[in-house]
Amino acid sequence: MAALARKLAFLSSFSLLFLFIVAGGARAQTSALEGHVIGEDGKPLKGALIRIERTDVRGNYKVKTDKKGRYFHAGLPLGTYSVSCEVDGKVWDTVAGVRTTLGEGKNVDFNLQKVRARQKALQAAAASGTLTEDQTKGLSDEQKKVLQEQMAKRSKAMKKNKELNDAFNAAMAAKEAKQWDVAVQNLEKAGELDPEQIVVWAQLADTYVQKSMSVTGAARGEALNKGIEAYEKVLALKPEDPAYHNNYALALARAGKMDEAEVELEKAAQLNPTGAGKYYYNLGAVMINTGNQEAAGMAFKKAIEADPNYANAYFQYGMYLLAKASLGDDGSIKPVEGTVEALQKYLEIEPNGPFAPSAQGAIQSLQGSVETSYTNPESRKKRKKKK
Repeated sequence: MAALARKLAFLSSFSLLFLFIVAGGARAQTSALEGHVIGEDGKPLKGALIRIERTDVRGNYKVKTDKKGRYFHAGLPLGTYSVSCEVDGKVWDTVAGVRTTLGEGKNVDFNLQKVRARQKALQAAAASGTLTEDQTKGLSDEQKKVLQEQMAKRSKAMKKNKELNDAFNAAMAAKEAKQWDVAVQNLEKAGELDPEQIVVWAQLADTYVQKSMSVTGAARGEALNKGIEAYEKVLALKPEDPAYHNNYALALARAGKMDEAEVELEKAAQLNPTGAGKYYYNLGAVMINTGNQEAAGMAFKKAIEADPNYANAYFQYGMYLLAKASLGDDGSIKPVEGTVEALQKYLEIEPNGPFAPSAQGAIQSLQGSVETSYTNPESRKKRKKKK
């Protein structure tokens, strides 16, 4: 029984899945981020808070600049990060998609003087609906077109009602500071001023969902239900957007409404067939984080069915199946059907992927065995001497 408990404890470590698996396999490979921060006055800024958020796997780090405006953070796992510069509680600038490498640290600088100038220029552009040549540098024609359309729509809507503009901006500032109730109050006001503003309802829905993750009990359920109601208003205004159906489904899943969540995911998949695998994978991740292993396993399986080349879905499904393994009489691990095949498929698609070490380790564990009884080494020696 003790051996069985040890083996099951070993297997349970794999059921943590989404949150912890990658970290264990990549500890030996670390990287660094460094850079300088220039203040609004054009001089090196001391004490600026640099927030480093890993976006491919959950992870948050922070460091402050020294008197020369320099920061350095070593020991970061290899991955993709979003790096932000915060001063007095305000995030001034963010650089997304920073991929670290082994060796020299990746350099990410912040110039708050330029950021301030850029903000003023963009505010003027938003008000006029035009962009300067400098602002369009580095943008593709499609990006310029999209940006111009967004600015034109926003400018037209915001000019219609200054109060709406003020309420929305106040809500975004509060949301950034994670002041959920203040953000909700301003977004609801904006929704009353202009019920046709999709972005207002989408932000309100997301704010309620974010709030639900910071509270417990009845407050959590109430926040989720409010978020669901807001998503329903979004979809009433824009029913053809697969991303909104996906986000709505994830909110429903958090509220335990799995049947309704699957219906919304099906709609998202129909509207965007190429993204169906991602939608179901996201659902699986939510289920893992809420402790619903069975629902997570089924979601990962559907992700594979929707996208047979979705490597990460194979890995997560394989680990879900691995948690169902049993211990044989001979001390070997008896996996359920499909476990090894799912892990091998992941390695076939992503032989050097982030989950590769964990997948290889899991497969190797299924090829070994454990002793199910205790033998005293001394008694074994005595028996040999009698011979």
